[in-house]
Amino acid sequence: MENLGIYEAVRQVPDSAIKTISSGRLKGMSDINPMWRIKKLTEQFGPCGIGWCYDIPRQWMEQGAEGQIAAFCDILLYYKMGEEWSKGIPGTGGSLFVAKESRGLHTSDECYKMALTDAISVAAKALGIGADVYWDKDSTKYTGSAKPPEQPPKSSSPLPQVEKKPIPKYIGPAEQEEILQELHRTGWNIKEMMQYLGKKFPGMPPADLGTITDVQYTFILGALKKKPTKE
Repeated sequence: MENLGIYEAVRQVPDSAIKTISSGRLKGMSDINPMWRIKKLTEQFGPCGIGWCYDIPRQWMEQGAEGQIAAFCDILLYYKMGEEWSKGIPGTGGSLFVAKESRGLHTSDECYKMALTDAISVAAKALGIGADVYWDKDSTKYTGSAKPPEQPPKSSSPLPQVEKKPIPKYIGPAEQEEILQELHRTGWNIKEMMQYLGKKFPGMPPADLGTITDVQYTFILGALKKKPTKE
């Protein structure tokens, strides 16, 4: 058989075997009916187990985000040409065992079956089965959207410039300790000092010692230094 013989025989997918995914993360993309792939394998090589077959060397699970758990399946797909069996064609598929849904976490008892179906589709794709769907410019679950994202219309007027405010620098433990020593020396309590700073700096009143800025520290320390020592 010529090199593209199998590829050309299995590349086209009838419209009846293609469906558009209508929800979820893959919404708008195309998917191929898995039984159509089984039919094409059987048409080309014979019944499963006689003309084609697969091994499952590994199945496993992985912890995902937000409590989700994914199930994976590795296969080796074999087909028979005449009296000779091919080497194994690898395919890896996946499906969710625990999925996050609107009502909470949902556990699937068919995750390995779905991961196996996905793995067969990956291996079969190497033979060209359904190639036109993957080659086409339309979206598939693997390629994503080929259409570039729409750009918002450009405004003829320039965007207003937003004034960048400097990030305040707060004092550290050493400066806080110096303020506490001066408060103790003068007999002035922290609450009174904070109220005083709030009046002097209404745009950024400190909530506690840790939110006093360098500028406020210099100001209040100067004021404290001028106060007499408590008798």
